Amino acid sequence: MSDNQNLLAEQRRALILDEVRRRGGVRVNELTRKLNVSDMTVRRDLDALARLGVVEKVHGGAVPVAEASTYEPGFEAKSGLELSAKEDIAKAAAAMATPGTAIGLAGGTTAFALAQQLLEVPDLTVVTNSVRVADVFYNAQRSAALGGVGPRPGAATVVLTGGVRTPSDTLVGPVADAAVRSLHFDVLFLGVHGISVEAGLSTPNLAEAETNRHFVRAARRVVVVADHTKWGTVGLSSFASLDQVDALVTDPGLPEEARAEISEYLPELVVAGEPSRTAEI
Repeated sequence: MSDNQNLLAEQRRALILDEVRRRGGVRVNELTRKLNVSDMTVRRDLDALARLGVVEKVHGGAVPVAEASTYEPGFEAKSGLELSAKEDIAKAAAAMATPGTAIGLAGGTTAFALAQQLLEVPDLTVVTNSVRVADVFYNAQRSAALGGVGPRPGAATVVLTGGVRTPSDTLVGPVADAAVRSLHFDVLFLGVHGISVEAGLSTPNLAEAETNRHFVRAARRVVVVADHTKWGTVGLSSFASLDQVDALVTDPGLPEEARAEISEYLPELVVAGEPSRTAEI
């Protein structure tokens, strides 16, 4: 970490969280020196991270929270993490969406960020099981209507599946599965709880895993959108192996050794802000 008094709170907290996870714990006085901020600022940052459930405060510092494979944080808790990374990932992924195509957009906070970028891509048909994602498109249409201009030409057509709502505000279960099973997508953009070589793509929610399996099967091309903290995380249920993934869009925080390992398994690795890595054939 470099000394920088001008870091935004969200950036500073992301750096602190990375340090806690990498080292297994940090002390307040170490963070004040590394970040060149006050003791009070560091303590406020640790309080915020503790409220999100990602660190545990201990005397003089903080340690990472050991998450069970069944732990599923709610949408609001996840939305407070890696905000800048998610925005950069969303912009890079949106550039991969072709106007006039049918896309699947599964749930999660990174998919939510992507939906906001896709508002500018014309003539999409978007199928989603995320209430939050659907709201992005519906609210954009409603704002246009309130302004008296009607739907924007080329605005996306959005199909929201039915189903049972999860803590991350996605709809899962037999109704959602049946809806997705009957459709075909040119590309699926998929957020994940965890991604690893051994477990592939995984989630803590068994019903969500089943719905995601149907999403993957229905897509000609699968693009995973996930920040660097998802690499090496394993949830209760795997729903796809890495050989079913065509591309991963992530952020520069992904370590070089992880990038090399991913490149061995995936045809394309896109790190937001950097040239794409395409596997040699």
